[in-house]
Amino acid sequence: MTTTPSPPPASPPLPGAADDWLRLDRQICFSLNAASRAFNGVYRVVLKDLGLTYPQYLVMLVLWEHGALPVKKLGEHLRLDSGTLSPLLKRLEAAGLVRRERSARDERSVEVRPTDEGVALRQRAVEVPRRILAATGFEADEVRALSTHLRDLTAALDRAAAEGA
Repeated sequence: MTTTPSPPPASPPLPGAADDWLRLDRQICFSLNAASRAFNGVYRVVLKDLGLTYPQYLVMLVLWEHGALPVKKLGEHLRLDSGTLSPLLKRLEAAGLVRRERSARDERSVEVRPTDEGVALRQRAVEVPRRILAATGFEADEVRALSTHLRDLTAALDRAAAEGA
């Protein structure tokens, strides 16, 4: 006896005409991508004085918050694989901001820690969030609410991807 695979669950109906949802300005992914690119442009200017790129800044944020971490754990925080993270860490190490060392507990693991210079950079980075907030034109509460919505969106999309959308 053959079984017929069950159909995927029905998608919720979209309000309005279906063709309207195929417009570029209706694509949330495009809006998020455009906002991300705009953020990168502002961060490029704001981070210039620190000598960091945006991805390097994110690495430093995690290290300032958590201290020394295995590369794998750092990648989990940043949602980056080791192939993407390794060149970032290499450049940060060459700049004297981080140090990579084999773990004494597990030689397969590499730990990353901020150097004294990397820790000191944190004091200069305090202005970055203020400048970014000012650039958004939003109030701090609005940015917090938007961040919460985006974390919820990310979690929902992760679940959908794990379930095969």
